[in-house]
Amino acid sequence: MSDALLNIPVTTIKGEQKTLADFGGKALLVVNTASQCGFTPQYKGLEKLWKQYKDKGLVVLGFPCNQFGKQEPGNEGEITQFCELNFGVSFPLFKKIDVNGAEAHPLYVQLKKRAPGLLGSQGIKWNFTKFLIGQDGQLVKRFAPTTKPEQLSAEIEALL
Repeated sequence: MSDALLNIPVTTIKGEQKTLADFGGKALLVVNTASQCGFTPQYKGLEKLWKQYKDKGLVVLGFPCNQFGKQEPGNEGEITQFCELNFGVSFPLFKKIDVNGAEAHPLYVQLKKRAPGLLGSQGIKWNFTKFLIGQDGQLVKRFAPTTKPEQLSAEIEALL
């Protein structure tokens, strides 16, 4: 991953400006999320990964997105409350973004370019697409929405 990717600005769900460089030296699991999706129960698995591996060097980063079936209609406060109350989410969440199209967040433009999926480098297929980035900042792998967080343990452990 180039410094350009590490320096792309991202905004936390509480409005703080960050970059991926702020999580430097950690493995990152970047996920586009939604509160009203068939895959929403994956929040539980993502939280479990976060708790299991955060002290070993993993950070789970959730990016809410409303582009797929309008499954994330809430504002940032509603999203935070939903995630905390229903799934006990404590990993970092970010401001709602677009992951596809002309308004796609620059982070997702780069992730798609570096790890094309079923739709090539132009698209994310659905919510809960996952990107695993190593501690060295290199993109390791892209996982489909159907890949459950629990299935990533071996890949994560290999990075830590």
